[in-house]
Amino acid sequence: MLNPVFYQFSISTTLILLVGFYGLTFIFSTLASKKSDSVDGYMVANGAVGFGIAAASMTATWIWAASFYGAASSGYKYGLSGSLHYGLWGALMILFIYPYGQRFRELAPRARTLAEIMQARHGSSSQLILAISNLVGSVISLMVNFTAAGALVSVLTPLSFEVGVLIAGIGVLSYTLWSGFRASILTDFAQVVAMMVVAIVLIPWVYFNMGGSEALLQGFDIITTEQADLFSTKAILEQGAPFFVAVLAYGIGNQTIAQRLFAVRKDLIKSSFVTATLGYGSIVIGLGMLGMMALFMGITPHDGDMNNLIPQVASAYLPAVAIGMLFILVIGSLSSTADSDLSALSAIVMTDIYAKNLAKRKIDNKKMLLLGRITMIIATALGLILASFSLDILVMLVFVGALWGTLVFPVIASCYWERVTNRAFLSAVLGGLILFCAVRFEWFSLVSAWASSLELIAAIGGGTVIGLMFFGFTNHKVALLAGAIVGVLCAYYFHDFLRDYSVLLSSLVAYGASTVICTAVSLTSNERFDFALIHERIQHFDD
Repeated sequence: MLNPVFYQFSISTTLILLVGFYGLTFIFSTLASKKSDSVDGYMVANGAVGFGIAAASMTATWIWAASFYGAASSGYKYGLSGSLHYGLWGALMILFIYPYGQRFRELAPRARTLAEIMQARHGSSSQLILAISNLVGSVISLMVNFTAAGALVSVLTPLSFEVGVLIAGIGVLSYTLWSGFRASILTDFAQVVAMMVVAIVLIPWVYFNMGGSEALLQGFDIITTEQADLFSTKAILEQGAPFFVAVLAYGIGNQTIAQRLFAVRKDLIKSSFVTATLGYGSIVIGLGMLGMMALFMGITPHDGDMNNLIPQVASAYLPAVAIGMLFILVIGSLSSTADSDLSALSAIVMTDIYAKNLAKRKIDNKKMLLLGRITMIIATALGLILASFSLDILVMLVFVGALWGTLVFPVIASCYWERVTNRAFLSAVLGGLILFCAVRFEWFSLVSAWASSLELIAAIGGGTVIGLMFFGFTNHKVALLAGAIVGVLCAYYFHDFLRDYSVLLSSLVAYGASTVICTAVSLTSNERFDFALIHERIQHFDD
């Protein structure tokens, strides 16, 4: 079956679905949470969020537009291993984050942002680097989610791409503006329950309507050897490994994740994130299977656009009611992440820009709340404008993740190692970023000694990633040993090889360069930091 015609809702049905979804979400958030007059409540719900809400919010936030379109694209492009690479590594990164979240809460139980901890640890310059990277990353995330909404509306309804983008932006802003983070996490709970129910129903529905296992087995005749291989080397190098590296950076550098670490009750961090790991993995692997099934059935993406796969599969194999369920499922997933981005942006501007740098010791809570709400309005407008460019979702995902990769080691080291200095932090981030850009945008040809040097730095980056994962669950000796072994193996296998995979090379170079620079500069200093100072320097604004 090639290029099935898209099913299209009527304008009236479309408006009922969209207005109904956002209207019910607005009513739910209004009834469940009143307009917030507490700045700490507006940003992190006073750090008292319970298990169910926290786990659901983490799952819903991690499942965003890229989880739908990216997972389906990966399943279609890489076959059997594609959906596993996308869902499994993303799920494991949620699991690997929580030990560091516990450390952040131990150092600063009253914190609102990770950048705020860096300000207490190093000063304003390091804080602003982390804050600005999050401002950029969250705006890009808004753009991606609004773009996905516009793309879905444009293919399944008579409405234009621009109208879909506008409705999504206004809808998300409407229920997030007044109650802030509380509204975000409460609606996340409702949305993730709906997502799980719809996914459990729709994915088997598509499978059986396609003809079940017999029809899919016939697809083995039309796919490549790599696509039929569950352990495809191509899939690992082009999709699995870059995504694995990118999402670790997302977990540490992204304020939407940090905000939930600071919001959930400290004793519930582990259980909440383990549950979110299972929820994310099961839903996203299932979504990736939609792309894999499309591959096996010989469906060609309409206009060559991978983002059309999910609506194409739905149009070909689902009745109108089920397509409506899928429509709401995708809208709900991207909305849950978009409202998290708005909450993250407002927290960064309120805390890191206003409270810590502009207001100094003369903080006006009413002015801070007003600034947070204005930030949401401006961010929504900016996200809507940028969404008109319709940039590729997977490319943006890997780029931002690698960009945050330069921050991972300096941030974690700053929370454990008393010798890390502000100069080491800044040098590591800037040096890693420059090298990442040089590789990612091919400023120089990847040949001879230059390429070999980058491959060695990337090997150090690979060792850093594994070492940090072991460190979170064991101790520094085991982490150093594991990192060293992996680093040596990477150095052997990467030589004269990784230069052909610039996405993975640039991502690992970001890790490796920042690790080497941060460690080297820190060792040149005799400074020692007292971590108890972080607790003293970060207080509740409401107090």
